[in-house]
Amino acid sequence: MDANATTPVLPEVLEAMRPWFLESFGNASSIHQPGQRARAAVEQARAHVAKLLGCRPAEIVFTSGGTESDNAALFGMVRPGDHLITSSIEHHAVLHVAERLRERGVEVTFLPVSTEGLVDPQDVGRAIQPNTKLISVMYANNETGAIQPVAEIGKIAREAGVRFHTDAVQAAGKLPLDVETLGVDLLSISGHKMHAPQGTGVLYIRKGLQLEPMIFGGSHERQRRAGTENVPGIVGLGKAAEIALENLHSGGVERLAALRDRLEQGIVAAVPGAGVHSGAVPRTANTSSIYFDHLEGEALVIALDLRGLATSGGSACMSGATDPSHVLLAMGVTPKHARASIRFSLSKLNTDEDVDAALEIVPAAVERLRELSPVNAGTLG
Repeated sequence: MDANATTPVLPEVLEAMRPWFLESFGNASSIHQPGQRARAAVEQARAHVAKLLGCRPAEIVFTSGGTESDNAALFGMVRPGDHLITSSIEHHAVLHVAERLRERGVEVTFLPVSTEGLVDPQDVGRAIQPNTKLISVMYANNETGAIQPVAEIGKIAREAGVRFHTDAVQAAGKLPLDVETLGVDLLSISGHKMHAPQGTGVLYIRKGLQLEPMIFGGSHERQRRAGTENVPGIVGLGKAAEIALENLHSGGVERLAALRDRLEQGIVAAVPGAGVHSGAVPRTANTSSIYFDHLEGEALVIALDLRGLATSGGSACMSGATDPSHVLLAMGVTPKHARASIRFSLSKLNTDEDVDAALEIVPAAVERLRELSPVNAGTLG
């Protein structure tokens, strides 16, 4: 139950990739037949991703993942003297870039969020300045699942003539991603969050928008991202995009939400002092951030792991960090409360039986950990 960290490659995705490792291993830039077969496979995958995003295939750039896509969007758009607007709950692939840009002479505004973890679109509008070059606000938060008002922000950005980027890594396969409806100029997704292989990703770049590339070399990806294409990975990403689009229209998201709700409600009912972050706002169907009073979340993650249940204290990219979640702190959660929180995130492969098992494991693990702490035992009476 840590799908926001990564998901397994689906059998159909692996099967689509298999020939491109062995029989058809041509370089997609070569003009001979093996190379052109590889090129055709890359372009077919590009078309599948474009359909998922509601854009032109030529607007799709394949990358190594969400982090590169976010980096490419921000570094490619913003220069010293420009102004960047982002939020305080972004993934570090955006936050750390914003901090580095600020060191280089870019003015950066970090927007606050509500106690439920939402950006106020009016705050975005008020923050726009004459030199504002880019707004970057994520579509769905990776820790709480809270869905940001991206379409409203996109409308504000368009009316102001400011470019808009969204990190949609945690939204892909869970929410509609039509770029016109969202009003975005740039959008990032990561393959391994949607059952494609790790090391694959996409940056959507609206037609006519010029980005300074981060990687130089050949003329790959229409001179926007140099480097020989990862043909098997791209084919897998294309297949995963095809499956994700089908899942959005076949009730898969609703099934996932029902599983998440049963898990969440069962834990809160069975465990005293447990509650849900961002529970009052729309969230991605698979994500639940739950706090357990009088516990250290890290200890609970380890205890659950020993029972065969994988969860997370927050972003997988920050595993091992001693600081509490920056997302929860930005929401006004106290450091102690933030450290008592863990994230459950499901994938389409989870079952009712998985939820049943978790509803046995989690309450027992919490009770055991609280018994081991004399301070906690006294507090709970």
